[in-house]
Amino acid sequence: MSTFGGLNTAYLGLTAAQQGINLAGQNIANAGTDGYTRQRIEQSAVGSPVRTGLSAAGAQAGQGVSVDGIARLGNSFLDAGVRSSAAQAGYAGLRSTELQRIEGSLNEPGAAGISTALQAFWSSWQGISNHPGEAAPAGAVLQSGATLAATVSTGYRALDSQWTRVRGEAATTVTTLNDAAARVAGLNATIRSVAASGGSANELIDARSQVTETIASLAGGTIRENTDGTVDVFVGGNAIVSGTSHRDLILGGQTTMGAPGSAVQLEWADRPGAAVPLDGGKLAGAVSLLAPAAAGGTRGTISEAAASYNAFATKLMNDVNAVHRTGQSTTGATNLDFFTTTPGIPAALSLGVVPSSAVGIATGVPGSGALDGKIADAVAQLGASPGSPDAFWAGIVTGIGTVSRSAQQHEQLADAASAAAVGQRSSGASVSLDEENISLLTNQHAYQAAARAMTAVDEALDVLINHTGLVGR
Repeated sequence: MSTFGGLNTAYLGLTAAQQGINLAGQNIANAGTDGYTRQRIEQSAVGSPVRTGLSAAGAQAGQGVSVDGIARLGNSFLDAGVRSSAAQAGYAGLRSTELQRIEGSLNEPGAAGISTALQAFWSSWQGISNHPGEAAPAGAVLQSGATLAATVSTGYRALDSQWTRVRGEAATTVTTLNDAAARVAGLNATIRSVAASGGSANELIDARSQVTETIASLAGGTIRENTDGTVDVFVGGNAIVSGTSHRDLILGGQTTMGAPGSAVQLEWADRPGAAVPLDGGKLAGAVSLLAPAAAGGTRGTISEAAASYNAFATKLMNDVNAVHRTGQSTTGATNLDFFTTTPGIPAALSLGVVPSSAVGIATGVPGSGALDGKIADAVAQLGASPGSPDAFWAGIVTGIGTVSRSAQQHEQLADAASAAAVGQRSSGASVSLDEENISLLTNQHAYQAAARAMTAVDEALDVLINHTGLVGR
């Protein structure tokens, strides 16, 4: 190797150390940047040239160092684990939140709950059994009955509003999902172009990774990496992103709780009517909550809770009316109903009180006189009888509470799994300031050494060129 070759070797070492310093600075600057993956310079030694003939004699030193690229220290398997856990956390989190809202809307135990309204209702019947036909006890019965019906209706309306809100939020989530898919397709195009030109697309890959994690948390998307640097994203087994193109999704099905039509489902915009299967993400949680009610309580939680309100309202009406019809009012009227509902309208919404005054309330046994209160007392005892409306409602509250508690536990486990997956990835991909400081010092010393080597070669060349032959003049 010529003397000038030594100068080039020192120069290559100088530039490599300079890039190492710059990259350490980049890592340190982004130590707190969300989604940033640390980077390292990939270097290789430049060997001595192959020589033949007389020039091949003697050992030859290498010709310096080559900076081959900047590696992104990510792990595709750990990234996949983060996406998978994010999908489960998104699903569990949405269900837990909404189930807690259902549980909260019951107002149990509390002054605004149905249990309190039931106790006041039965107590008012006990009062009128002691004073049949009197205006004040009759008014208490009518008022407590109307309050009970209104409380049932309020609970049902809260569920109806929750269903509508969850569906609206799910539709917004689909829009967010489509925007994320479009962004991934755009980043794919940019990354492919940068990679083809020999540049570093590490920061773009970091940005794309964050967007794909968002897609996973929304719809449980999975990723397939391609050789050209792009990725394909799959939702429900079909590609929502394929290279530089993407497909849109829509939310189809019912728009109102209990309305006729297919269940709420995720569909491809270019294939409406065909459901997209989901295995995780917030959308899967929303779709599961919005499903219609089914026998046995195996479908949508909100609709099932609303169906429970209807079942309770129907039972309350039937149980009270069954006893009330056997009695007579103070005017001798018989076969009277106390509660009624409107056909075609949910029982919980249409439940109402039939009598408008004391003459419409059956309090005594037929033929026993206007002062008999045995039927009113029998109605009052319904609350304590086996299979009472109170016990039926308590079963509803217990069931919803159990499902809510189970969802909360699922959320806690899913969040813990997600945090563990993120921690495992961060252990290898996040920036360590201690490590970067060491790298910075190492490259600083390498830079100084390369500069010193370059100075030494330069001084030798100066002597060789400018001072050779001056001795003896």
